[in-house]
Amino acid sequence: MTDLSGRVAVVTGASRGVGRGVAVELGTAGATVYVTGRSVADDRTENLPGTVDATAEAVTAAGGTGIAVRCDHTDDEDVRLLFERMTSEQGRLDLLVNNAWGGYEGYDESFDAPFWEQSTRRWDAMFDAGVRPAFTASRLAVPLLRRSERGLIVTVSAGDGPKYRGSLPYDVAKTAVERLGRAMAYELREAETAVTSLVVQPGFTRTERVEATFAEAGAAVPAETHSPAFVGRVVAALAGDPNVGARTGTVARVAELAREYDVVDVDGRRPEPFSLDTPAI
Repeated sequence: MTDLSGRVAVVTGASRGVGRGVAVELGTAGATVYVTGRSVADDRTENLPGTVDATAEAVTAAGGTGIAVRCDHTDDEDVRLLFERMTSEQGRLDLLVNNAWGGYEGYDESFDAPFWEQSTRRWDAMFDAGVRPAFTASRLAVPLLRRSERGLIVTVSAGDGPKYRGSLPYDVAKTAVERLGRAMAYELREAETAVTSLVVQPGFTRTERVEATFAEAGAAVPAETHSPAFVGRVVAALAGDPNVGARTGTVARVAELAREYDVVDVDGRRPEPFSLDTPAI
């Protein structure tokens, strides 16, 4: 089992979904985890279950130390205050997981409609609440990560290699996130920085949003999905790998990494790497 005792992490967008799964699994490995997001007890985004406080409590119950921080990652002042607090309380950071993502809220147009039939609102939202938060968190995290012996940035994307993701705004935004991860690795390549940047692509994940969508349609969640914890176990394995620096600048599917690190899902399965039925472009 991975031992991350004494390590300090920030997981953005961790009130639910993949972020929650990552935060709790880092807690299981013994880490101190700052759990960030917009959802708190009296103000939950999109009325979906999950809050930063509940996730932090789950981190602590799992064996780590969970610290809830209400943070809107589209608000630069919120993000600045988060890292100012980290500097004061911890003085360093070992792992940043860029998971915060937005752009789904309040749309009545089809996700996979041709781009010429979509408004610019989704494009703006995907970049403002998806791509930009990864940049703003990373730029403020790097000075703290450079104080770590093995600083690591894991940016969460989605997809199947170069295959089209089914919606132009979503595809371009996720591609931008992956380029961000690679470009950060390039600028952090000097050995003295000791900061690794890599990107992971989860498969079809049973998040609260996915479960709610299928429930509304009166359908069962597909069997090929995996839990958010599966992503968390892979991220914990990456954080515990003394040779993780060799992966800097890479983009990898979570299930492929799980095979390398001998990670299984909560039900004991080892899911197949996610595959999209769309062309590579």
